[in-house]
Amino acid sequence: MDALIFAAGKGERMRPLTETTPKPLLVCGGKRLIEWHLEKLAGIGVRRVVINTSWLADCFEPGLGDGSRWGLHLVYSYEGIEPLETGGGMAKALTHMDGAPFLAVNGDVFCDVDFAKLPKSPDGLAHLVMVDNPEHNPKGDFALQADGRLASEGPSRLTFSGIGVYRPELLWECRSEWQQSDIAHPRFKLAPILRAAMHAGKISGEHHRGQWTDVGTPERLTELDRTLRSP
Repeated sequence: MDALIFAAGKGERMRPLTETTPKPLLVCGGKRLIEWHLEKLAGIGVRRVVINTSWLADCFEPGLGDGSRWGLHLVYSYEGIEPLETGGGMAKALTHMDGAPFLAVNGDVFCDVDFAKLPKSPDGLAHLVMVDNPEHNPKGDFALQADGRLASEGPSRLTFSGIGVYRPELLWECRSEWQQSDIAHPRFKLAPILRAAMHAGKISGEHHRGQWTDVGTPERLTELDRTLRSP
């Protein structure tokens, strides 16, 4: 299985820390945020990891190298000066993958979910890890139904963790439309595509009740660092 780490964002809410360092390369608990993911991915047998980059892209390869220290092969998917959003970044990253289902994770989250227990081949088009709603997202994102399917609306909505397993087919139909235009890699969000697939009953999910942090502010970074360093 290949993996994708979203690392192209500008990290505007993390300034001034992200003025010189991309958010996934910020140190927390003695490691860069992205290194926690790389170690876990290597531990479940992933060998190729695509890292999409944009903001301060030149910082990644000097800091992470080719991935050999983790037994990984890192591929850097540069999106240009402006990030392509989650959907556009994923679509561009597909050109570096083998066409099989892949695991994708946001580079600026920390989560203790066991990657090895996630489905390697989702029944539908994607399988998303959901978590309890944090203070900064009290209304949640999607509703997890009793049959394990996700819906865009419904009672007791949960927050998308930024971790999921995807089939490339989720974006293939859209890619055929892009190839008919003059834009090789357009910018677009993934959420509308996921919601359309949810309406068709093709997105499953699970509720992770363990540790999860969206490291979106310096305060959350400091709090997570304190937690990870605690005995």
